[in-house]
Amino acid sequence: MQRRQFVVATAAAVSLPSWARPAWPARPIKLVVPFPAGSSPDLIARVLAEPLGPALGTTIVIENRPGAGGNIGTGMVAKAEPDGYTLLFTIQGPLVTAPSLVKNLGYDPQRELAPVSLVATSPNVLVVDPKLGAATLADFVRVAKERRGQLNYGSVGNGSASHLAMELFKTRAGVDLVHVPNQGFPQIVNAILAGQVQAAFMVPGIAMGQVRAGRLRALGVTTLGRAASLPELPTLVEQGYRDFEAISWQAVLAPAQTPRPIVDRVAREIVRIVKSDEVRTKMLAQYFSAAGTAPEGLAGLMRSERERWAKVIRAAGVQPE
Repeated sequence: MQRRQFVVATAAAVSLPSWARPAWPARPIKLVVPFPAGSSPDLIARVLAEPLGPALGTTIVIENRPGAGGNIGTGMVAKAEPDGYTLLFTIQGPLVTAPSLVKNLGYDPQRELAPVSLVATSPNVLVVDPKLGAATLADFVRVAKERRGQLNYGSVGNGSASHLAMELFKTRAGVDLVHVPNQGFPQIVNAILAGQVQAAFMVPGIAMGQVRAGRLRALGVTTLGRAASLPELPTLVEQGYRDFEAISWQAVLAPAQTPRPIVDRVAREIVRIVKSDEVRTKMLAQYFSAAGTAPEGLAGLMRSERERWAKVIRAAGVQPE
């Protein structure tokens, strides 16, 4: 008898008219960033969160959950209650390549996460330790071949754009570099300055301040054409690597089964916010181009990126860890 009463009560709650349901949001929303404070995703998440909270009528609380190349925080959101009060702000690695590169990942981004909106995109910049004596990309390749297997490169984790971009470059250039994962780009900078790694593909928002201070040397960008934010830097395409492209992108997702009206509401507000001159200017200052898409747009990007980088993973022989 008690079981029948529970089922009836649950059905009645589900069938409540919209005016009788609790309003959303009724409390602060947690935006999980699976990377450290000061990292590129953290910076752009904060640019978005500031206007997104008032737009939704609540407060957005940033929660940094770094570790395992973003997979720890991403997995946490994948298992969170789908009530609209936990969202994810992440880069592409935990979404499109981690399932192929990490054994026992613990979550399925296709099944357990709902795309909300693509927020921003950025080129990657190939930087090296100035002490290498490589003034150009050709110089770097020459030094890497002379010191085969002796140079290290940093990334923000297995399967991240910074990791796979370098694996693609290694294959194309015929060089042997040792992968050293880090929690975030600030940690990569510290590793280069300490002489622990000699090169990395990095987002320019973190790299360029160090480049202009002379602590790092930039050799090129990974867009097909020159980046609007860095027109002075040649592309890898210009330097002999045909069709070489490896951009970074950042997006908002929710736990699967989050009510579609909530997903659509957040997506609409994000699109509106990133189209504003103020937010575009702030993102450009971090070397990011504002995007803003419907959920279907992000879902399509995730599918195409999975296919594209799966080919790179197979060609480079990158093994699951």
